[in-house]
Formats: sequence, C-alpha cells, structure tokens
Amino acid sequence: IGADAGTRIGPNAVIARGVAIGRDCQIGSGASISHAYLGDSVVVLPGARIGQSGYGFVSGAGGHSKIPQLGRVIVQDRVEIGANSTIDRGALGDTVIGEGTKIDNLVQIGHNCRIGRHCLIVAQAGLSGSVELGDFVVLAGQVGVADHARIGAGARIGAKGGVPSGEYRGGMDYGGFPIRPLKDWRREMATLVLLAKRRKRDKNDGRD
Repeated sequence: IGADAGTRIGPNAVIARGVAIGRDCQIGSGASISHAYLGDSVVVLPGARIGQSGYGFVSGAGGHSKIPQLGRVIVQDRVEIGANSTIDRGALGDTVIGEGTKIDNLVQIGHNCRIGRHCLIVAQAGLSGSVELGDFVVLAGQVGVADHARIGAGARIGAKGGVPSGEYRGGMDYGGFPIRPLKDWRREMATLVLLAKRRKRDKNDGRD
C-alpha cells in the first residue's frame, strides 16, 4: 500500500497489496480497493468496490470457464466514486476513469471501460465491458450501455436510456430505448400520444 500525505482511510476499508493512492484522498468506510492506482484528491465513498475481477467467461459443453482478468483500474485526479458503486479491473488492458469524473452511488462500470474527463454518471447506470466515453459525457439515472459502445464527447443521455453497441456522435442529447436523438424521440412519443387519443375517440364514437 502506498498512500501520500493528507489521505484519510475510513474504518473497515480494505486496501490490497500493490495499490497506490495519491495525496488528499478520502477512502470511505467499508470500501475495498485492489489492482488500482488512484490519483490525487480522489473521493471513494463507503462501500465502493474498485478493482475486483471483471465479468468474463468462455462457455463450453462443460459450463463456463473464467477468463483471467489481468489489468488494473486507473483513477485519475479529482474523481469521486459513489457509495456501493463498482469498477472492475481490465482483462488485459486497464479500466480508466478520467480526471474530474463524478460517479454517483450504485453505478456499475465493467472491465476495460475508458471514461473520459469530467463525465457525470448518475445512480444505477450500468456500463458493460469495453465501453468508451468521451470527455464531459453525461449518463442520467439507470442508463444502460452495451459492450463496446463508444459515446462522443459532450453527449448527454436521458434517464433509463438504452445504448446498444455502436458509435454515437458527441455534442448531442439522446433519449429512449434504444436511444436516438432527443428531438426524434420526443416526436415519436408525441405521435404515440396523439394516436392513442385518436383511437380512444374513435371507440367512443362507435366507429371501431
């Protein structure tokens, strides 16, 4: 364990051998950190899990065999990781959380994800393995991101949005399941409301 000046580690936190923690960090009670390097001024709230094995298996006739997870978690400066959130270590490369990113409570970040600088990831969002977020991406509550999705810088995804694998332009707002540009999704929702009202009116008029 290496922890620099000003870092505080709460009761019952578990810091595994080989972990490095920078200056002025706060590690909450009951958190566990392994296979990780943390920069300066990182906040880890109680119960967070950083560096555990990622979810990777090979399936065969005899069942499922675990793929060794050999990478690390790199947490850059001024990141905040919420209570009971989990960040898996990489399989071969590293999972990286960019400078200034803020992660809410109960967030899952899978192995090999690369999160840009100053992203906001809100409660109960889930990122599958090998997801890439550009800088200043916002994921609202309960957004689900499929593996290998790439979301460009400055994109914002509304609550409960579903993000299939693929590439998404930065600087845009998205919503829906699966996501599409927010203006398109709103137009579709408005059309459905109008169709439902028309259907109800036709029934009341006795034409259906």
